[in-house]
Parts: sequence; structure tokens; C-alpha cells
Amino acid sequence: MLLKVNTKSPAFTLPDGSGKSVSLTDFRGKTVVLYFYPRDLTPGCTIEAQQFQQYLKAIRATGAEVIGISKDPPERHRKFAEQCALTFPLLSDVDGKVIEAYGVWQKKWLYGKSFLGIARVTYLIGPDGMIEKVFPKVSPKTHAEAVLAALTEAQKQK
Repeated sequence: MLLKVNTKSPAFTLPDGSGKSVSLTDFRGKTVVLYFYPRDLTPGCTIEAQQFQQYLKAIRATGAEVIGISKDPPERHRKFAEQCALTFPLLSDVDGKVIEAYGVWQKKWLYGKSFLGIARVTYLIGPDGMIEKVFPKVSPKTHAEAVLAALTEAQKQK
């Protein structure tokens, strides 16, 4: 089950594409766009990552940082980041503990068969570590723009 707005985000420390440990607490004081995606180097995930990269400067201008998480190992993240020229961290949750803690390990359907996998979900986590917004079932092509719009709107209300 997805986490709800106004709940504390689960803490985590995971390796990035270079094997360096990255923690959610490293971003304390900033808004974090935490997006979960199924797999590196696949069509939908590549589009979504490229869209976040395209809007990264504008997202950072709102005071936010982007982090992507999947079950892919660090080496695959490194290749994905290099191939797509990504400059934000992609974190490796091989054992799926963070994925489960955020409720994005879900039943999915493909060609009439069900299986468990990572749902494409994004959380906006406030500077205080509280979940401010949840984007369930996102579209890779338009998602980064929707996140930027939400960040911009939230900035106006402060």
C-alpha cells in the first residue's frame, strides 16, 4: 500500500551507480522528488529518466532534488546514467526493502498474467522528511512536467 501524505518518509541508505552510499538524510532541508521505476534501459523508464533530466534545472530552481530507485544493481545504473547523460542519483535497492517500505512493490498485469513488480510511483518529500504529495501510476512522457508544476505551485503557496 502506498504511503499517504503527511506521513514520515522511511529513511534509507542505498548505493548509487558508482557504489557510493546515498541516504535520504543527505537531502534534509530540501524537497526530494523520489521516483520509483521498474528497470534501467527499458523504453518507459528511459523516457521518464530523460524527462527528469530535461526538467532538472527547473526542478532544482524550486529547491528540490531528484532521486530514482529501482532494483537494478549499481553497475547497471552507471551504464543507464552514462547512456542517458543523467546527472541525478539512481539508487540500487536490489533486495527491495526500500521499495517495499514505500509500498511500490505491487501486483501488476502484462498480457493477461499477474506478477509482482515495481509500480511507477513518485513521492514529493518535504524538507522535514514528511510526504507532501504522491503521484501513483504516472505516465513516463508527462510525469516530470507534472512534478515541476506541483513543485512550482507549492513554492507559490509558501
